[in-house]
Amino acid sequence: MDAASLIIKFHVIFFILLLVCSNSNSTLAMAANDSSSGGVTNFSTAILIRVDQSGQGDFKKIQDAIDAVPSNNSELFFIWVKPGTYREKIVVPGDKPFITLSGTEASNTIITWSEGGDITDSPTLTVLASDFVARYLTIQNSFGTSGKAVALKVKGDRVAFYGCRIQSYQDTLLDDAGRHYYSNCYIEGAVDFIFGNAASLYERCHIHSVAAGAITAQGRESPLENTGFTFLGCKITGTGGSTALGRPWGSYSRVVFAYTFMSSIIQPEGWNDWGDSTKQSTAYYGEYKCYGAGANRSKRVGWSRSLSNEEAAPFLTKNMIGGRSWLRPAPTHFKRRSTIVTPTGEN
Repeated sequence: MDAASLIIKFHVIFFILLLVCSNSNSTLAMAANDSSSGGVTNFSTAILIRVDQSGQGDFKKIQDAIDAVPSNNSELFFIWVKPGTYREKIVVPGDKPFITLSGTEASNTIITWSEGGDITDSPTLTVLASDFVARYLTIQNSFGTSGKAVALKVKGDRVAFYGCRIQSYQDTLLDDAGRHYYSNCYIEGAVDFIFGNAASLYERCHIHSVAAGAITAQGRESPLENTGFTFLGCKITGTGGSTALGRPWGSYSRVVFAYTFMSSIIQPEGWNDWGDSTKQSTAYYGEYKCYGAGANRSKRVGWSRSLSNEEAAPFLTKNMIGGRSWLRPAPTHFKRRSTIVTPTGEN
């Protein structure tokens, strides 16, 4: 190739890179100016609040830090939780959007509570706010195997979890309502341990069953509801007995597993109709290019689906949750706020 050809090739490559960068910046700008932003325009800078049990931060308790965020805030708040085990029952109220709750490693930043019974009252962490993000936390309910005990309840819209560990036994994660994204999370339980009626994408998550039961109990009640759970590029393991991929909590329950490793813990039939055969014609249970001993579909129930490329396509992107318009990167700049109020009323 002569020098002139090399120069032309260089300019073509440079133009393509320039175009890609321009499109990327436009996408980020659209996300920042999305009508759901509630007035927040700067997504790179957040007000920093530190939680440290040793007393070296702004608060010793996570709930106190959340309480310090003003109602209907129009700025990002980043609550940095130093390593430790925080024995708290936490609620993020619906009038406090744009909070990030972050540890540095899920293995050493643990939020734990022990309460069973009602699925609404028992959660260790309840998220009612929109535009909430959690990073690198363990969220657990240590109640045990004797009944329902929710670790995490998510009812806010546009909520994301990154690198978190969510652990209980029965009804671990109440994925209740709204659009949610779970990335590289570990979710552990036994009975219906991912349940609710949210529209959620679980990407590259590790799902671990500790006893015979069902992984999902999705609650879609109408074909008009744009809800359902999609597991994309995930891994399913287990130590207990035979486990179903899901059973229909709602008549039109919708769950799809794509590009997911399934260990032998998954029962050959794959899916369960929860003793109601009428739901076989309305539930939407699909699998697409999954692999592993548990992915063998030769003995699957006849009312589950092996999805074609065309059928699977809507579930292979973030479009189902509208994620491109609201998922945001972690802030890169932080500032302090002089009016952070402690529980005693001191600044």
